Amino acid sequence: MIDIPTEFARLLKSATRVAVLTGAGISAESGVPTFRGEEGLWSKFRPEELATVDAFMRNPKLVWEWYLHRRELMSSVSPNPGHHALVEMEKHFKDFTLITQNVDGLHRMAGSKNVLELHGNISMNKCFDCGKSYSGEIDLESGHLPLCECGGKIRPDVVWFGELLPARVLNDAFDAVARTELFFSVGTSALVHPAASMPLAAKRNGAYLVEVNLDPTPLTPYVDCMLRGKSGGILPRIVEMMKA
Repeated sequence: MIDIPTEFARLLKSATRVAVLTGAGISAESGVPTFRGEEGLWSKFRPEELATVDAFMRNPKLVWEWYLHRRELMSSVSPNPGHHALVEMEKHFKDFTLITQNVDGLHRMAGSKNVLELHGNISMNKCFDCGKSYSGEIDLESGHLPLCECGGKIRPDVVWFGELLPARVLNDAFDAVARTELFFSVGTSALVHPAASMPLAAKRNGAYLVEVNLDPTPLTPYVDCMLRGKSGGILPRIVEMMKA
């Protein structure tokens, strides 16, 4: 078992409002590729050169080819014990919100319900113009890129460099941050805003702040409890303690 402070143990039993922020660390334990330094054609490009509105407007076919390549790589990736532990936590707490910076969809795949995907989901599509979701196939071999009913081009439903985060998702996330009693920061570098501001905002509102990470981050000096290690090992142990 992991050694946790008495106050943390008490909150695991008594808290009803809990929020969790996850970052790349939890996905890395599933083997999610970073898409940097890839072999072949894509080694010639940086994500910052393809994941932009300008790139899509200039060459939508190239951008789509890259995203379909990424989806193919993701098809062999599965949720790990950390993802499944968060599913169990959601069942236990009355008010549970999972906020993620990841676009891989692994939290939903694991079974989490109340998930706020700050940066979108790589497996989903939407219209570039009206924002309506699109569930049709993306068939580049036909020579025609898919269009929405409104005539707009279909794009991956992810937040590109230079774009704002979806307002509704962001507002819902900060609402959860404002009311939570227990906040977990899991596998995130605590560097990318606005997500990086959420743990401290929760603490200012009176929440008990827990960090689960392999290494210290800029957030570490401010947390109430730092648990160093892989989330796939620590989170299941927390669930065991929660149920004991």
